Amino acid sequence: MQSEKVNILKTEILSDDWYTLRKITYAYYNNDGAIQKVSREAYDRGNGATILLYNNDLKTVILTRQFRLPTFINGNESGMLIETCAGLLDNENPEDCIRRETEEETGYKVTGVKKIFEAYMSPGSVTELVHFFVAEYARDMKVAPGGGVEHEQENIEVLELDMDEAYSMIATGEIRDAKTIMLLQYMKIS
Repeated sequence: MQSEKVNILKTEILSDDWYTLRKITYAYYNNDGAIQKVSREAYDRGNGATILLYNNDLKTVILTRQFRLPTFINGNESGMLIETCAGLLDNENPEDCIRRETEEETGYKVTGVKKIFEAYMSPGSVTELVHFFVAEYARDMKVAPGGGVEHEQENIEVLELDMDEAYSMIATGEIRDAKTIMLLQYMKIS
């Protein structure tokens, strides 16, 4: 892989257990013409999609709560995180992925899915690009209990929250997940 400013010199696989951690050595050509030789690690877990389900009539949103080990080992006492429904693409197109994930995690079969943007969530170390969606839901769209897929060891609690309450949970620290904050803020300014 190469561009005008970057030349990959060496790639080593450090771990290939759950996802792939690579150490990459590259030459970076500065604007002044100097060449820097740099070594960085990049974690490749694939790309993902996330969605905020909302109901304008009820003024509610659907979120999930589940245990997230990285937050636990970084000071989140319970390890539980409130988030928007999300999942990895696993070779699916983003919209098909998020429809499937929505049904698995929340039990809702949504129809009018709208893509609003894409974002790199932690570009200093993770390759993942996340596709952000919103969709209106109604209670009669609930076709299953949700909670995730057993073979993926998911244990997801489905939450229906007042929109304003969910938004205020950002300030209280009850919601600290970046994708969820971004989607709740999107809803606030839309």
